[in-house]
Amino acid sequence: MLQGINHIGIAVKDLEVSKQRYAQLFRVEQFHEETIEMQKVRIASFSLNGVLIELTAAISDDSPIAQFIAKRGEGIHHIAFTSNAIEDDLSHAEKHGIRLINQIPVPGAHDMQIAFLHPSSTGGVLMEFCQPNNTETHE
Repeated sequence: MLQGINHIGIAVKDLEVSKQRYAQLFRVEQFHEETIEMQKVRIASFSLNGVLIELTAAISDDSPIAQFIAKRGEGIHHIAFTSNAIEDDLSHAEKHGIRLINQIPVPGAHDMQIAFLHPSSTGGVLMEFCQPNNTETHE
């Protein structure tokens, strides 16, 4: 079952420049950083009252983030929701006409299993379901 917003993904061209901008704006002292090779991205995230803000930069030209930025520019990329039963939530969404990008969950940042829903069936919003592999949802 979906439990609430996990994070807001923001596509950025330059992770270091964006970290500086967000550090100043939100008084962030420390970012969680990791590279997700499978998705060809590097992320820097911070928690804002329990919701992660995830800055996402491409690490290769064929990354979905690089393609997104080339087409739309920097900005909000997706909204992610925490799930405690991701496979059931994906099945429920598909049963109700939602097109899935990921039929099965894949490894994502913050030690989570993730799956994306296609924006063509969600009113133009790229959505992600995330299920932590452990009990900690945010670092």
